[in-house]
Amino acid sequence: MYSNELVRGTLKTIILQLLGEKDKMYGYELSKLVRERTKDKIVLTEGALYPILHKLEKEKLVTTIQEVVGNRPRKYYMLTSNGKESAKEKRNELLEFVETLRSLMDPKPSLSCSF
Repeated sequence: MYSNELVRGTLKTIILQLLGEKDKMYGYELSKLVRERTKDKIVLTEGALYPILHKLEKEKLVTTIQEVVGNRPRKYYMLTSNGKESAKEKRNELLEFVETLRSLMDPKPSLSCSF
């Protein structure tokens, strides 16, 4: 499992990315998918997930609908058109950042000659 410090800065991007893959998802479904895909290296707790979902909703990047499933209400989250655009931007930003970190952590030897 990764440290909270590392994961915290990427949660918004992770959630936007996953919501962009389906028409709608509910909170437990999101956390389960993250856990499965990362082989338990990233675990989204309710205390981490729902505040971000609520923030995304306030920012109008996510909208919600409520449906009754098995006599229980379930809140589904969906990306808005702004959310879809933001998901692309955040994904590209994160991938570029990972590449930058890779160049810092594993620098390739310089081809320049020193005489």
